[in-house]
Amino acid sequence: MPRPIHCILLIDDDPDDNYLHKLIIEESGLCDIVRVVENGPMGLSYLNQINLPDYTRPDVILLDINMPGMNGFEFLHHYSQIDAALRSHFVLLMLTTSLNSADTKRAEQLKEINGYLVKPLTKAMLQGVVDTYFNVNNS
Repeated sequence: MPRPIHCILLIDDDPDDNYLHKLIIEESGLCDIVRVVENGPMGLSYLNQINLPDYTRPDVILLDINMPGMNGFEFLHHYSQIDAALRSHFVLLMLTTSLNSADTKRAEQLKEINGYLVKPLTKAMLQGVVDTYFNVNNS
């Protein structure tokens, strides 16, 4: 039986979070491939490599807010400027430790953001993503 999510792209600078979240995603059985990049520029670079043989288009992007160099909101600013074909068909979720209500409100106002999740990612949260965005019974 095919898994509901083919590929998840994690964009987060914290190696411990990336390790844990990748493990949770893999153990959930809900996703085939997990790609991890450590910052916003690497995330943008990954999305622009659509013609490379090992490129896997993500179905879901899990984006941290608080990253050095380019935070999640700055990533979204650059993301909104890339080719529309490269940005289409993603579920883009903030996955962050930020409990700052200003961050939540800002994320809710951005059309690119589908939701806001507070770390750590759990199997139940991932199942909620599947139920909300990938459940064929919801069609």
